[in-house]
Amino acid sequence: MKTKLSIILVLCCLVTISVFGQEKTKKEIKAEKELQQQKEVEALVASKKFDFEAQKMTPQGGNFIILDYNTYFLRFNTEKTTCDLPFFGRAFNVDYGGDGGIKFEGTPEDIKIEQKRKSYIVKATVKGKNDVYLLMFSIFYNGNTTLSITSNNKAFISYDGLIRAPKVVENKK
Repeated sequence: MKTKLSIILVLCCLVTISVFGQEKTKKEIKAEKELQQQKEVEALVASKKFDFEAQKMTPQGGNFIILDYNTYFLRFNTEKTTCDLPFFGRAFNVDYGGDGGIKFEGTPEDIKIEQKRKSYIVKATVKGKNDVYLLMFSIFYNGNTTLSITSNNKAFISYDGLIRAPKVVENKK
Protein backbone atom coordinates (compact mmCIF):
# COMPACT_ATOMS: atom_id res chain seq x y z
CA MET A 1 0.00 0.00 0.00
CA LYS A 2 2.85 2.35 0.85
CA THR A 3 4.47 1.74 -2.54
CA LYS A 4 1.25 2.53 -4.43
CA LEU A 5 0.79 5.72 -2.43
CA SER A 6 4.38 6.82 -3.00
CA ILE A 7 4.12 6.10 -6.76
CA ILE A 8 0.91 8.14 -7.02
CA LEU A 9 2.50 10.97 -5.05
CA VAL A 10 5.58 11.00 -7.34
CA LEU A 11 3.39 11.01 -10.47
CA CYS A 12 1.30 13.91 -9.14
CA CYS A 13 4.46 15.88 -8.40
CA LEU A 14 5.82 15.25 -11.91
CA VAL A 15 2.57 16.32 -13.56
CA THR A 16 2.40 19.48 -11.42
CA ILE A 17 6.03 20.41 -12.13
CA SER A 18 5.60 19.93 -15.89
CA VAL A 19 2.46 22.11 -15.91
CA PHE A 20 4.18 24.92 -14.00
CA GLY A 21 7.27 24.62 -16.19
CA GLN A 22 5.22 25.40 -19.31
CA GLU A 23 3.60 28.58 -17.98
CA LYS A 24 5.18 31.88 -18.84
CA THR A 25 6.37 34.05 -16.03
CA LYS A 26 5.07 37.58 -15.52
CA LYS A 27 8.40 38.96 -16.70
CA GLU A 28 8.20 37.00 -19.96
CA ILE A 29 4.62 38.14 -20.60
CA LYS A 30 5.57 41.77 -19.86
CA ALA A 31 8.62 41.52 -22.15
CA GLU A 32 6.46 40.12 -24.96
CA LYS A 33 3.93 42.96 -24.59
CA GLU A 34 6.71 45.57 -24.61
CA LEU A 35 8.26 44.01 -27.72
CA GLN A 36 4.89 43.95 -29.48
CA GLN A 37 4.26 47.60 -28.54
CA GLN A 38 7.73 48.55 -29.75
CA LYS A 39 7.05 46.90 -33.13
CA GLU A 40 3.74 48.76 -33.44
CA VAL A 41 5.45 52.09 -32.70
CA GLU A 42 8.23 51.30 -35.20
CA ALA A 43 5.61 50.55 -37.86
CA LEU A 44 3.75 53.81 -37.17
CA VAL A 45 6.93 55.89 -37.34
CA ALA A 46 8.09 54.13 -40.52
CA SER A 47 4.72 54.71 -42.21
CA LYS A 48 4.75 58.40 -41.18
CA LYS A 49 1.02 58.11 -40.48
CA PHE A 50 -0.15 58.35 -36.89
CA ASP A 51 -2.47 60.24 -34.56
CA PHE A 52 -1.11 62.08 -31.55
CA GLU A 53 -3.57 62.47 -28.67
CA ALA A 54 -2.59 65.20 -26.20
CA GLN A 55 -3.11 64.49 -22.50
CA LYS A 56 -1.26 67.41 -20.93
CA MET A 57 0.52 70.55 -22.07
CA THR A 58 3.35 72.70 -20.81
CA PRO A 59 3.44 76.32 -21.98
CA GLN A 60 6.74 78.16 -22.07
CA GLY A 61 7.62 79.27 -18.56
CA GLY A 62 4.54 77.70 -17.00
CA ASN A 63 3.32 74.66 -15.16
CA PHE A 64 1.78 71.74 -16.97
CA ILE A 65 -1.98 71.68 -17.57
CA ILE A 66 -3.90 68.41 -17.74
CA LEU A 67 -6.23 68.25 -20.73
CA ASP A 68 -9.66 66.66 -20.39
CA TYR A 69 -11.97 64.87 -22.78
CA ASN A 70 -9.28 63.44 -25.12
CA THR A 71 -10.39 65.77 -27.91
CA TYR A 72 -7.06 67.45 -28.67
CA PHE A 73 -5.10 65.83 -31.46
CA LEU A 74 -2.60 66.11 -34.27
CA ARG A 75 -3.07 63.76 -37.22
CA PHE A 76 0.32 63.36 -38.86
CA ASN A 77 0.38 62.19 -42.46
CA THR A 78 2.80 62.87 -45.29
CA GLU A 79 -0.04 64.15 -47.47
CA LYS A 80 -2.03 66.22 -44.97
CA THR A 81 -1.39 67.02 -41.32
CA THR A 82 -4.30 68.31 -39.23
CA CYS A 83 -3.89 69.86 -35.81
CA ASP A 84 -6.37 70.97 -33.14
CA LEU A 85 -4.53 71.70 -29.90
CA PRO A 86 -5.18 74.29 -27.17
CA PHE A 87 -2.69 77.08 -26.58
CA PHE A 88 -1.81 78.92 -23.40
CA GLY A 89 1.03 81.36 -23.53
CA ARG A 90 2.24 84.43 -25.32
CA ALA A 91 0.99 85.15 -28.83
CA PHE A 92 2.89 87.69 -30.92
CA ASN A 93 0.73 88.20 -33.98
CA VAL A 94 -2.80 86.83 -33.88
CA ASP A 95 -5.97 87.81 -35.71
CA TYR A 96 -8.54 89.65 -33.61
CA GLY A 97 -11.18 87.22 -32.41
CA GLY A 98 -9.08 84.20 -33.33
CA ASP A 99 -9.83 80.82 -31.81
CA GLY A 100 -6.77 80.96 -29.55
CA GLY A 101 -5.60 77.42 -30.15
CA ILE A 102 -3.13 75.87 -32.53
CA LYS A 103 -5.28 74.80 -35.48
CA PHE A 104 -3.92 74.17 -38.92
CA GLU A 105 -3.93 71.91 -41.95
CA GLY A 106 -1.02 71.53 -44.29
CA THR A 107 1.48 69.28 -45.97
CA PRO A 108 4.55 68.51 -43.86
CA GLU A 109 7.93 69.29 -45.39
CA ASP A 110 11.49 68.36 -44.43
CA ILE A 111 10.45 65.23 -42.51
CA LYS A 112 13.42 63.81 -40.63
CA ILE A 113 13.43 60.68 -38.49
CA GLU A 114 16.22 59.81 -36.05
CA GLN A 115 16.36 56.65 -34.02
CA LYS A 116 17.74 57.06 -30.52
CA ARG A 117 18.44 54.43 -27.89
CA LYS A 118 14.84 53.94 -26.73
CA SER A 119 12.95 56.47 -28.83
CA TYR A 120 12.49 58.16 -32.17
CA ILE A 121 12.78 61.85 -32.97
CA VAL A 122 10.52 62.98 -35.83
CA LYS A 123 10.88 66.54 -37.09
CA ALA A 124 8.73 68.25 -39.70
CA THR A 125 7.73 71.73 -40.86
CA VAL A 126 4.10 72.49 -41.69
CA LYS A 127 2.87 75.69 -43.30
CA GLY A 128 -0.58 76.65 -42.08
CA LYS A 129 -2.80 79.43 -43.38
CA ASN A 130 -1.11 82.24 -41.42
CA ASP A 131 1.88 80.61 -39.75
CA VAL A 132 4.70 78.10 -40.07
CA TYR A 133 4.95 75.36 -37.44
CA LEU A 134 8.04 73.36 -36.57
CA LEU A 135 6.94 70.03 -35.06
CA MET A 136 9.25 67.79 -33.07
CA PHE A 137 7.97 64.47 -31.77
CA SER A 138 9.90 62.43 -29.19
CA ILE A 139 8.27 59.03 -29.55
CA PHE A 140 9.18 56.34 -27.03
CA TYR A 141 8.83 52.61 -27.65
CA ASN A 142 5.86 52.33 -25.28
CA GLY A 143 3.84 54.89 -27.31
CA ASN A 144 4.33 57.83 -24.94
CA THR A 145 5.12 60.93 -26.96
CA THR A 146 6.18 64.51 -26.39
CA LEU A 147 5.27 67.01 -29.10
CA SER A 148 7.07 70.35 -29.16
CA ILE A 149 5.71 73.09 -31.41
CA THR A 150 7.62 76.20 -32.38
CA SER A 151 5.69 78.86 -34.28
CA ASN A 152 6.42 82.27 -35.77
CA ASN A 153 3.37 83.88 -34.14
CA LYS A 154 3.17 82.06 -30.80
CA ALA A 155 5.56 81.08 -28.02
CA PHE A 156 7.05 77.60 -27.76
CA ILE A 157 4.77 74.95 -26.23
CA SER A 158 4.99 71.21 -25.63
CA TYR A 159 2.37 68.49 -25.24
CA ASP A 160 2.56 65.02 -23.69
CA GLY A 161 0.38 62.21 -24.92
CA LEU A 162 0.22 59.00 -26.92
CA ILE A 163 0.49 58.05 -30.56
CA ARG A 164 -1.86 55.57 -32.13
CA ALA A 165 -2.70 54.21 -35.52
CA PRO A 166 -4.91 56.61 -37.50
CA LYS A 167 -8.63 56.04 -37.15
CA VAL A 168 -10.30 54.81 -40.30
CA VAL A 169 -13.24 57.02 -41.25
CA GLU A 170 -15.97 55.24 -43.16
CA ASN A 171 -17.84 57.12 -45.85
CA LYS A 172 -21.60 56.82 -45.33
CA LYS A 173 -23.64 57.04 -48.52
